[in-house]
Amino acid sequence: MTSTKTPDVWLPIPADEIEGLPEGFAYRFWDGGPDYPADPADCAFYAVPYMKSSEVVVRPLAGMARVQVVQTLTAGIDHVEPGLGLLPDGVRLCNAKGVHEASTAELALALILASLRGFPGFVHGQDKEEWRSGFYPALADKSVLIVGYGSIGAAIEDRLAPFECARVARVARSARTTARGPVHTLDDLPALLPEADVVVLSTPLNPSTQGLVGAEFLAAMPDGALLVNVARGGVVDTESLLLALESGPLRAALDVTDPEPLPAGHPLWHAPNVLITPHVGGSTSAFLPRAKRLVAGQLSRFAAGEPVRNVVRTTG
Repeated sequence: MTSTKTPDVWLPIPADEIEGLPEGFAYRFWDGGPDYPADPADCAFYAVPYMKSSEVVVRPLAGMARVQVVQTLTAGIDHVEPGLGLLPDGVRLCNAKGVHEASTAELALALILASLRGFPGFVHGQDKEEWRSGFYPALADKSVLIVGYGSIGAAIEDRLAPFECARVARVARSARTTARGPVHTLDDLPALLPEADVVVLSTPLNPSTQGLVGAEFLAAMPDGALLVNVARGGVVDTESLLLALESGPLRAALDVTDPEPLPAGHPLWHAPNVLITPHVGGSTSAFLPRAKRLVAGQLSRFAAGEPVRNVVRTTG
Protein backbone atom coordinates (compact mmCIF):
# COMPACT_ATOMS: atom_id res chain seq x y z
CA MET A 1 0.00 0.00 0.00
CA THR A 2 1.31 3.45 -0.90
CA SER A 3 1.14 5.99 1.92
CA THR A 4 0.47 9.65 1.29
CA LYS A 5 2.71 11.96 3.28
CA THR A 6 0.99 14.61 5.36
CA PRO A 7 1.80 18.00 3.83
CA ASP A 8 3.86 20.42 5.89
CA VAL A 9 2.84 23.93 6.87
CA TRP A 10 5.61 26.31 7.93
CA LEU A 11 4.52 28.87 10.50
CA PRO A 12 6.47 31.73 12.17
CA ILE A 13 4.22 31.35 15.22
CA PRO A 14 4.11 28.04 17.16
CA ALA A 15 1.04 26.06 16.10
CA ASP A 16 -0.06 25.45 19.68
CA GLU A 17 -0.45 29.22 20.11
CA ILE A 18 -2.94 29.55 17.22
CA GLU A 19 -6.57 28.62 17.78
CA GLY A 20 -8.61 27.10 14.98
CA LEU A 21 -5.89 25.44 12.90
CA PRO A 22 -7.33 22.60 10.82
CA GLU A 23 -6.16 19.02 11.14
CA GLY A 24 -4.43 17.17 8.33
CA PHE A 25 -1.16 19.11 8.26
CA ALA A 26 2.22 18.72 9.90
CA TYR A 27 2.89 22.10 11.44
CA ARG A 28 6.50 23.25 11.47
CA PHE A 29 7.72 26.32 13.35
CA TRP A 30 10.28 28.43 11.49
CA ASP A 31 10.99 32.07 12.30
CA GLY A 32 13.92 32.57 9.97
CA GLY A 33 16.64 30.72 11.89
CA PRO A 34 19.64 29.13 10.16
CA ASP A 35 18.22 25.59 10.38
CA TYR A 36 15.02 24.55 8.63
CA PRO A 37 12.40 22.67 10.66
CA ALA A 38 11.95 20.08 7.88
CA ASP A 39 12.64 19.52 4.20
CA PRO A 40 11.33 22.55 2.25
CA ALA A 41 10.24 20.15 -0.50
CA ASP A 42 7.42 18.89 1.76
CA CYS A 43 6.00 22.36 2.45
CA ALA A 44 2.55 23.06 0.98
CA PHE A 45 1.81 26.34 2.78
CA TYR A 46 4.55 28.78 3.78
CA ALA A 47 3.72 31.61 6.20
CA VAL A 48 6.64 33.99 5.88
CA PRO A 49 8.54 35.03 9.05
CA TYR A 50 7.62 38.54 10.16
CA MET A 51 10.06 41.47 10.01
CA LYS A 52 12.90 39.39 8.65
CA SER A 53 15.08 40.44 5.73
CA SER A 54 14.35 39.52 2.15
CA GLU A 55 17.43 37.27 2.08
CA VAL A 56 16.11 35.27 5.04
CA VAL A 57 12.51 34.78 3.93
CA VAL A 58 13.43 33.97 0.31
CA ARG A 59 16.11 31.41 1.22
CA PRO A 60 13.85 28.31 1.46
CA LEU A 61 11.79 29.10 -1.65
CA ALA A 62 14.20 27.40 -4.06
CA GLY A 63 13.52 24.08 -2.34
CA MET A 64 9.75 24.45 -2.04
CA ALA A 65 8.83 22.44 -5.12
CA ARG A 66 5.34 21.53 -3.82
CA VAL A 67 4.32 24.76 -2.12
CA GLN A 68 0.90 26.08 -3.13
CA VAL A 69 0.47 29.18 -0.96
CA VAL A 70 2.97 31.75 0.31
CA GLN A 71 1.37 33.92 2.99
CA THR A 72 3.10 37.09 4.19
CA LEU A 73 2.31 38.66 7.54
CA THR A 74 2.97 42.10 6.09
CA ALA A 75 0.85 44.36 3.93
CA GLY A 76 3.70 44.70 1.43
CA ILE A 77 5.17 41.85 -0.56
CA ASP A 78 8.35 43.50 -1.88
CA HIS A 79 10.58 41.46 0.46
CA VAL A 80 9.27 38.19 -1.05
CA GLU A 81 9.17 39.22 -4.70
CA PRO A 82 12.89 38.52 -5.39
CA GLY A 83 12.25 34.81 -4.78
CA LEU A 84 9.04 34.33 -6.76
CA GLY A 85 10.96 33.18 -9.83
CA LEU A 86 12.23 30.21 -7.79
CA LEU A 87 8.72 28.84 -7.26
CA PRO A 88 6.70 26.50 -9.48
CA ASP A 89 3.82 27.89 -11.52
CA GLY A 90 0.49 28.46 -9.85
CA VAL A 91 1.69 29.39 -6.37
CA ARG A 92 -0.58 31.98 -4.76
CA LEU A 93 1.11 34.84 -2.93
CA CYS A 94 -1.15 36.39 -0.28
CA ASN A 95 -0.61 39.50 1.80
CA ALA A 96 -1.80 40.32 5.31
CA LYS A 97 -4.71 42.60 4.52
CA GLY A 98 -6.68 43.07 7.72
CA VAL A 99 -3.71 42.65 10.06
CA HIS A 100 -1.94 46.01 10.03
CA GLU A 101 -4.60 48.59 9.25
CA ALA A 102 -5.39 49.55 12.86
CA SER A 103 -1.78 49.79 14.05
CA THR A 104 -0.42 51.58 10.99
CA ALA A 105 -3.29 54.07 10.92
CA GLU A 106 -2.76 54.77 14.62
CA LEU A 107 0.90 55.51 14.00
CA ALA A 108 0.13 57.74 11.01
CA LEU A 109 -2.16 59.83 13.20
CA ALA A 110 0.40 59.87 16.02
CA LEU A 111 3.12 61.10 13.65
CA ILE A 112 0.87 63.81 12.22
CA LEU A 113 -0.19 65.10 15.62
CA ALA A 114 3.26 64.85 17.20
CA SER A 115 4.87 66.70 14.30
CA LEU A 116 2.26 69.44 14.00
CA ARG A 117 2.04 70.07 17.75
CA GLY A 118 5.81 70.12 18.25
CA PHE A 119 6.25 67.05 20.45
CA PRO A 120 9.90 66.42 19.48
CA GLY A 121 10.76 69.89 20.77
CA PHE A 122 8.83 69.26 23.99
CA VAL A 123 10.79 66.05 24.59
CA HIS A 124 14.09 67.87 24.08
CA GLY A 125 12.83 70.62 26.36
CA GLN A 126 11.94 68.12 29.07
CA ASP A 127 15.44 66.62 28.84
CA LYS A 128 16.86 70.13 29.43
CA GLU A 129 14.17 71.17 31.96
CA GLU A 130 12.98 73.92 29.61
CA TRP A 131 9.36 75.12 29.44
CA ARG A 132 8.85 75.55 25.68
CA SER A 133 5.42 77.12 25.44
CA GLY A 134 4.24 78.62 22.18
CA PHE A 135 1.69 78.55 19.39
CA TYR A 136 1.61 75.40 17.27
CA PRO A 137 -0.30 74.17 14.19
CA ALA A 138 -3.44 72.05 14.65
CA LEU A 139 -4.66 69.24 12.45
CA ALA A 140 -8.06 70.95 12.41
CA ASP A 141 -8.64 72.91 9.18
CA LYS A 142 -5.73 71.23 7.40
CA SER A 143 -5.99 69.59 3.98
CA VAL A 144 -4.66 66.02 3.98
CA LEU A 145 -3.61 63.99 0.94
CA ILE A 146 -3.37 60.20 1.29
CA VAL A 147 -1.14 58.65 -1.38
CA GLY A 148 -1.90 54.93 -1.45
CA TYR A 149 -5.60 54.54 -0.76
CA GLY A 150 -5.88 50.83 -0.07
CA SER A 151 -7.13 49.31 3.16
CA ILE A 152 -4.48 51.11 5.24
CA GLY A 153 -5.14 54.43 3.51
CA ALA A 154 -8.86 54.03 4.18
CA ALA A 155 -8.15 53.20 7.83
CA ILE A 156 -6.09 56.38 8.12
CA GLU A 157 -9.01 58.40 6.76
CA ASP A 158 -11.33 56.70 9.25
CA ARG A 159 -9.17 58.06 12.05
CA LEU A 160 -8.90 61.52 10.50
CA ALA A 161 -12.69 61.90 10.52
CA PRO A 162 -13.05 63.40 14.05
CA PHE A 163 -10.24 65.94 13.57
CA GLU A 164 -12.17 68.52 11.54
CA CYS A 165 -9.83 68.49 8.56
CA ALA A 166 -10.68 70.94 5.79
CA ARG A 167 -10.60 68.09 3.29
CA VAL A 168 -9.06 64.69 2.59
CA ALA A 169 -7.91 63.84 -0.94
CA ARG A 170 -7.09 60.28 -2.00
CA VAL A 171 -4.69 58.82 -4.57
CA ALA A 172 -4.35 55.19 -5.67
CA ARG A 173 -3.30 53.20 -8.71
CA SER A 174 -6.80 53.28 -10.20
CA ALA A 175 -9.44 56.01 -10.08
CA ARG A 176 -12.70 55.12 -8.38
CA THR A 177 -15.42 56.54 -6.19
CA THR A 178 -15.83 55.71 -2.51
CA ALA A 179 -18.49 56.60 0.02
CA ARG A 180 -16.20 59.40 1.24
CA GLY A 181 -15.41 60.79 -2.21
CA PRO A 182 -13.31 60.26 -5.34
CA VAL A 183 -9.97 58.47 -5.51
CA HIS A 184 -7.52 60.04 -7.95
CA THR A 185 -4.60 58.48 -9.79
CA LEU A 186 -0.90 59.28 -9.50
CA ASP A 187 -1.26 61.40 -12.64
CA ASP A 188 -3.32 63.87 -10.59
CA LEU A 189 -0.57 64.51 -8.02
CA PRO A 190 0.71 67.75 -9.63
CA ALA A 191 -2.73 69.30 -9.12
CA LEU A 192 -3.28 67.88 -5.63
CA LEU A 193 0.09 68.46 -3.94
CA PRO A 194 0.01 72.30 -3.85
CA GLU A 195 -3.22 72.13 -1.82
CA ALA A 196 -2.00 69.55 0.72
CA ASP A 197 -0.89 70.66 4.18
CA VAL A 198 -0.21 67.03 5.13
CA VAL A 199 0.80 64.26 2.70
CA VAL A 200 0.58 60.70 4.04
CA LEU A 201 2.32 57.91 2.10
CA SER A 202 0.74 54.48 2.53
CA THR A 203 1.39 53.05 -0.91
CA PRO A 204 3.06 49.71 -1.73
CA LEU A 205 6.62 49.77 -3.03
CA ASN A 206 6.63 48.77 -6.69
CA PRO A 207 8.15 50.10 -9.94
CA SER A 208 5.56 52.88 -10.18
CA THR A 209 6.19 54.12 -6.61
CA GLN A 210 9.96 53.58 -6.27
CA GLY A 211 11.37 57.07 -5.73
CA LEU A 212 7.94 58.60 -6.29
CA VAL A 213 8.66 61.34 -3.76
CA GLY A 214 11.57 63.11 -5.40
CA ALA A 215 12.60 66.70 -5.99
CA GLU A 216 9.61 67.53 -8.20
CA PHE A 217 7.09 66.00 -5.78
CA LEU A 218 8.59 67.81 -2.79
CA ALA A 219 8.82 71.15 -4.62
CA ALA A 220 5.11 70.94 -5.38
CA MET A 221 4.21 70.75 -1.67
CA PRO A 222 3.38 74.10 -0.05
CA ASP A 223 5.76 75.79 2.38
CA GLY A 224 5.50 74.29 5.84
CA ALA A 225 3.76 71.11 4.64
CA LEU A 226 4.29 67.83 6.47
CA LEU A 227 5.32 64.58 4.71
CA VAL A 228 4.42 61.40 6.62
CA ASN A 229 5.77 58.05 5.40
CA VAL A 230 4.25 54.85 6.80
CA ALA A 231 4.74 53.00 3.49
CA ARG A 232 8.25 51.90 2.49
CA GLY A 233 11.48 53.86 2.62
CA GLY A 234 12.08 53.43 -1.10
CA VAL A 235 8.97 55.44 -1.98
CA VAL A 236 10.97 58.54 -1.00
CA ASP A 237 14.24 59.58 -2.62
CA THR A 238 16.34 60.25 0.47
CA GLU A 239 18.78 62.69 -1.14
CA SER A 240 15.93 64.80 -2.50
CA LEU A 241 14.25 64.79 0.90
CA LEU A 242 17.44 65.90 2.65
CA LEU A 243 17.88 68.78 0.21
CA ALA A 244 14.27 69.86 0.66
CA LEU A 245 14.53 69.74 4.47
CA GLU A 246 17.78 71.68 4.57
CA SER A 247 16.68 74.36 2.11
CA GLY A 248 13.10 75.03 3.11
CA PRO A 249 10.35 74.83 5.72
CA LEU A 250 9.26 71.27 4.82
CA ARG A 251 8.63 68.89 7.72
CA ALA A 252 8.77 65.09 7.68
CA ALA A 253 7.68 62.25 9.95
CA LEU A 254 9.14 58.93 8.86
CA ASP A 255 8.43 55.43 10.12
CA VAL A 256 10.44 53.99 7.22
CA THR A 257 13.67 55.13 5.61
CA ASP A 258 16.02 54.32 2.77
CA PRO A 259 18.42 52.88 3.84
CA GLU A 260 16.81 50.89 6.63
CA PRO A 261 17.70 50.48 9.40
CA LEU A 262 19.04 54.03 9.23
CA PRO A 263 22.76 53.72 10.08
CA ALA A 264 24.51 55.76 12.71
CA GLY A 265 25.95 58.94 11.24
CA HIS A 266 23.38 59.22 8.46
CA PRO A 267 22.46 62.89 7.88
CA LEU A 268 18.74 62.14 8.06
CA TRP A 269 19.05 61.56 11.83
CA HIS A 270 19.81 65.23 12.39
CA ALA A 271 18.07 66.89 9.45
CA PRO A 272 15.87 69.83 10.47
CA ASN A 273 12.18 69.27 11.20
CA VAL A 274 12.28 65.45 11.05
CA LEU A 275 10.64 62.93 13.39
CA ILE A 276 11.82 59.33 12.91
CA THR A 277 10.32 56.13 14.30
CA PRO A 278 12.04 52.75 13.67
CA HIS A 279 9.52 51.01 11.37
CA VAL A 280 7.00 50.24 14.09
CA GLY A 281 3.81 50.86 12.11
CA GLY A 282 2.60 47.29 12.48
CA SER A 283 4.56 46.24 15.54
CA THR A 284 1.97 46.62 18.29
CA SER A 285 -0.13 44.45 20.58
CA ALA A 286 -2.76 44.43 17.82
CA PHE A 287 -0.52 42.44 15.46
CA LEU A 288 -0.40 38.96 16.96
CA PRO A 289 -4.14 38.27 17.46
CA ARG A 290 -4.91 39.50 13.94
CA ALA A 291 -2.03 37.54 12.42
CA LYS A 292 -3.17 34.35 14.17
CA ARG A 293 -6.75 34.81 12.93
CA LEU A 294 -5.50 35.40 9.39
CA VAL A 295 -3.33 32.28 9.35
CA ALA A 296 -6.04 30.07 10.87
CA GLY A 297 -8.64 31.36 8.42
CA GLN A 298 -6.40 30.93 5.40
CA LEU A 299 -5.41 27.40 6.39
CA SER A 300 -9.03 26.43 7.05
CA ARG A 301 -9.93 27.56 3.54
CA PHE A 302 -6.87 25.82 2.10
CA ALA A 303 -7.71 22.55 3.88
CA ALA A 304 -11.30 22.70 2.63
CA GLY A 305 -10.23 23.35 -0.96
CA GLU A 306 -11.74 26.83 -0.89
CA PRO A 307 -10.06 29.91 -2.42
CA VAL A 308 -7.64 31.62 -0.07
CA ARG A 309 -8.03 35.36 0.41
CA ASN A 310 -5.77 38.35 -0.24
CA VAL A 311 -4.14 36.83 -3.33
CA VAL A 312 -1.95 39.52 -4.84
CA ARG A 313 0.11 37.41 -7.26
CA THR A 314 0.07 33.95 -8.84
CA THR A 315 3.36 32.61 -10.19
CA GLY A 316 3.77 31.45 -13.76
